[in-house]
Amino acid sequence: MLDPQGLYEWEPSGLAAVDAITARDSAGLVLLYHFDGYIDAGETGDQIVDRLLEGLPHRLVARFDHDRLVDYRARRPLLTFERHRWTAYETPSIELRLVEDATGAPFLLLSGPEPDVEWERFAAAVRQMVERLGVRLSVNFHGIPMGVPHTRPVGLTPHGNRTDLMPGHSSFFDEAQVPGSAEALIEFRLAEAGHDVLGVAAHVPHYIARSAYPDAALTALEAVTAATGLVLPNAAHALRTEALRTQEEIERQISEGDEELVALVAGLEHQYDAVAGAEIRGNLVAEPIELPTADEIGRELERFLADREAEGGGGLG
Repeated sequence: MLDPQGLYEWEPSGLAAVDAITARDSAGLVLLYHFDGYIDAGETGDQIVDRLLEGLPHRLVARFDHDRLVDYRARRPLLTFERHRWTAYETPSIELRLVEDATGAPFLLLSGPEPDVEWERFAAAVRQMVERLGVRLSVNFHGIPMGVPHTRPVGLTPHGNRTDLMPGHSSFFDEAQVPGSAEALIEFRLAEAGHDVLGVAAHVPHYIARSAYPDAALTALEAVTAATGLVLPNAAHALRTEALRTQEEIERQISEGDEELVALVAGLEHQYDAVAGAEIRGNLVAEPIELPTADEIGRELERFLADREAEGGGGLG
């Protein structure tokens, strides 16, 4: 494998700022990371990244070489044409930034399009950054499509080697094979190297997985803040406001929809309530409940990815 450091370059002033922080506080910084293009049902991770960068002061620390990592023919960057000439180009960027939360506490955020190639080298580069900058905990977040209703609280599945930071949450399954991602590979390689890493997967109703679902982003963000101690009230407030509007729109669309969709939601509510009641009673289920198998979950993710490639977005699935 080629030297991972050939994939990125430091921004001197940003790197100096991080070094000054770590010199004052040996505890280390938290790194949040998410890449656009992964499963990310409900645009969960994308919404969190957008709210953080919109509402908090940040500065560049490092930039990856997007020309090496992004397949332009698979995800063509937008060019703006006005009258008789090109006037703007949306350059893909995979960047590491130093961000401050509402109290001024610093943390790192790595985001951008998911690399299409050189995943192992990219993961090794991120590990180099984690070690060079003294990161104490790396956290990723995204949404996964699940057979759950939008009328119930958003569930979470923690993963990584620091799931203890999310008490009260457990996995739905013991083993499953799902489509891979650069985000997941980084988690795997960091944990393999002995670094602390936590993943937060929000459960998004599969029938709205291709639309923005702020409830999932809000729930994932609250889990991240609880696990890291970061204070991010502006991002949470923006997502909470959007979640209320989105719920109203979903209810409107369902009320105008067909009987099959209404029956689907009712069936998911029954299943959800039965499982929740069983957990309260100590897993003593009064009647058989059919939960999705690992294979079914894997197929749901594959269908979701296939739909993303075939369609351009929005509306209820």
